Amino acid sequence: MSDRIRLLPDSVSNQIAAGEVVNRPASVVKEMMENAVDAGAHNVTVNFRDGGKELIQVVDDGCGMSPIDARLAFDRHATSKISRVDDIYTLTTFGFRGEALASIAAVAEVQLRTRQHEDELGTQIEIAGGAFRSQQVVSCPPGTQFVVRNLFYNVPARRRFLDKSATEARHITAEFQRVVLCHPEIAFQLYNNDAPLYNLPSASFRQRIVGVIGKHIANNLLEVGADTSIVQISGFVGRPSASKQTNRDQFLFVNGRYFKSAYFHKAILQAYENLIPAGTQPSYFLYLKIDPERIDVNVHPQKIEIKFDDNNAVWQIINAAVRESLGKLGMVPMMDFDVDTSVEIPVYRKGMPVRSPEVVPNPDFNPFNEDYGSQSEIGQLRKEGHSSAVSRPVTAPESKIREDIAVSEEMYPVSDADAETETDPQLMEFISGDEAEQGLLEIESGSAFGPVIRLGQSYVVTTMAENVVVVDIRRAYEAVLYDRYMMMLGSGNSASQQLLFPERIPLSIDDYNLMKLFRDDLSAFGFDLEFGEDEYWVEVTGIPADFVSSAVEELLFDLLDGLREETRSPGELRRVRLASIMSRNGASAFSRNLGQEELEGLLSALAACGNSCYTPSGRPVMTVFQESEIKKRFK
Repeated sequence: MSDRIRLLPDSVSNQIAAGEVVNRPASVVKEMMENAVDAGAHNVTVNFRDGGKELIQVVDDGCGMSPIDARLAFDRHATSKISRVDDIYTLTTFGFRGEALASIAAVAEVQLRTRQHEDELGTQIEIAGGAFRSQQVVSCPPGTQFVVRNLFYNVPARRRFLDKSATEARHITAEFQRVVLCHPEIAFQLYNNDAPLYNLPSASFRQRIVGVIGKHIANNLLEVGADTSIVQISGFVGRPSASKQTNRDQFLFVNGRYFKSAYFHKAILQAYENLIPAGTQPSYFLYLKIDPERIDVNVHPQKIEIKFDDNNAVWQIINAAVRESLGKLGMVPMMDFDVDTSVEIPVYRKGMPVRSPEVVPNPDFNPFNEDYGSQSEIGQLRKEGHSSAVSRPVTAPESKIREDIAVSEEMYPVSDADAETETDPQLMEFISGDEAEQGLLEIESGSAFGPVIRLGQSYVVTTMAENVVVVDIRRAYEAVLYDRYMMMLGSGNSASQQLLFPERIPLSIDDYNLMKLFRDDLSAFGFDLEFGEDEYWVEVTGIPADFVSSAVEELLFDLLDGLREETRSPGELRRVRLASIMSRNGASAFSRNLGQEELEGLLSALAACGNSCYTPSGRPVMTVFQESEIKKRFK
């Protein structure tokens, strides 16, 4: 029998390797952008056409390459990042395998122009399908310019399986966001078919997040920070009130590298336990800094999975850091971190001496002392070296906690009478637990509420069918608005108010396409919208009659989130979702300073609603006291 095993040609092996490294246009953008960051660039520009299938262009002002390095860069396993296998465990760069350029050149037509800052002229190299075509001296600015054309032109089976251009554009945008979010010190630009999508100057982490995600997230960011002997954590998490059913604004980075981890994702979700409704997700942007020797980045072709030596400890620190951030605003019990805000978790290593902790008892310990557990007492005892004071978590008195929770459950703005309460009403929109049983009032056709008596700023007392009814004014208005918006969507009759000064709102490509797709649904509510032709923005010239112009941007982004979650739902379910968002936003700006006639008109409209007992989100609008219950009170 003749020999069967033979070595594959380089062109074939490179195309096979490209299947792991380059599986779509977004992979090319990722590799090229990471090379630009590794090259020390201060400005990076990315342009693509036809979803990256026709053209991908990445330009940077980094260190550039010499003519010899430029030629060697397209050989497999040619890299300047490592020289021995141990270097993989001390990485401070994105790239290290030396496979990306060879894989890209094997399945596309590639042109490279590069010049070092100290050189007068640069070099240009052209490669197609892995075959070298030419190299020549050219005049070009310092840095590197990559042009990738006709991706997978020589692998037609792979090209056929690419998604439509709009989908590939979304994948490119996602990869772009992952790189720019962990390098805010670098200025980035992104163009789609030569039209600008992003123009991000160098900025702080918070400014970069707002620049990428949108201005609507600015007020929902809570800062996170922890400095331990294992890992340093910085970044931001979203307020519980901003949680979504399908949240794409979730990013984890370690040493400047994006990664995915279901394990650490669970640590973050557990910190939000009982603060967000089941099935919703918070936003988070967390940056981990750890000794490179304690992680392994060489476990996935796209390098998006990372192994941690101290997996369990990092989990605990992430969870504690997020809980501390939420606890500072009274949403969860405070984590009792040291006064220097750091969490010291020592890690045992082989050969290290083990030292028993010194415990000094507090001779003045008295749990009946009224100052026991106060922050001032703990700080003083720490200075004196006593340990008993930190063995008990510090919490607010139970009466204060109950008061804060009661205030937090109110979604409307705090009135003058409530001005003494410091808790932000948006911090705690959802608290799990046993809800008080609500009486269900069955309203027959033609029924009406009796005389109306105001009870404080938030409620009215009335009667119906021999029952005493207490109605939440704001929630009643939300139920009325929902019923009105559902009728608008069914009839197409909407009331719109024209803006004297139209408001232009910049959008991402996804939001732009989504808003254009469901333009008719938005128009049915009373929005008059004009869309940019060559740029991604929308200009609002008219808004629903019930809204104030200052809240239009936040409302539109809430509607976009709802559309994104219900894109594949039938039209009726989508309209229900939109009407619910509209009524919730409309009621949030509702004034409670209503006169007697206005209150009576509101309850008349409530009685005529299809569902007058609950808001669209399921919150009770009223509490009913039946005659039998009232009799029990007089026994």
